Amino acid sequence: MNTKPTLEEGSFEAISASNTIATDLVRKLISNYRDNQMQAVNKELGITDAHSIWFDLPKLKNFIATIENEAKKVNPDVPDEHLGIRFYYAAYPKAEDWAIMESHPVEKEYAERHTLVMIPTLKKEDENGEMLHYDFCPSSSGAILAMASKKDTSMTDPDTIAENHGALSPPENTKTEQFP
Repeated sequence: MNTKPTLEEGSFEAISASNTIATDLVRKLISNYRDNQMQAVNKELGITDAHSIWFDLPKLKNFIATIENEAKKVNPDVPDEHLGIRFYYAAYPKAEDWAIMESHPVEKEYAERHTLVMIPTLKKEDENGEMLHYDFCPSSSGAILAMASKKDTSMTDPDTIAENHGALSPPENTKTEQFP
């Protein structure tokens, strides 16, 4: 599994320039979240929620490779730019409801904290000819199931391609963060 930069190789400036945000803006965006959404959640739930999530690079690369491989099984000609990942904001259950996590081993200390759930997307044409990024999961029969339809409850497959568990901070130590 190799990831490919979208700009010319060897040009560090070109690559890094396309993947940068001014540090002051990053600080402001993080501060906005912590001063607003995070405070509201903490006050309403009476908890100290996490303010960041860390995923190791091999886990992310593996997830991306899984999306690419499964999509190519269904349609070998699917262009990379038609694939993506949607990040859903989510929250772990209360500690007393932790039994639901039995098949997904996550430490109980994460109870009630927010998390992210990553779901593959596939760009497809809708009924009006507009190209949209649909949540998708290849079914056991090999057909792609668009999961975006709120009315479609026919999905019987109990699992979907998804990634969730990264290290939340807190409870992880914050001393390594540039934007604590």
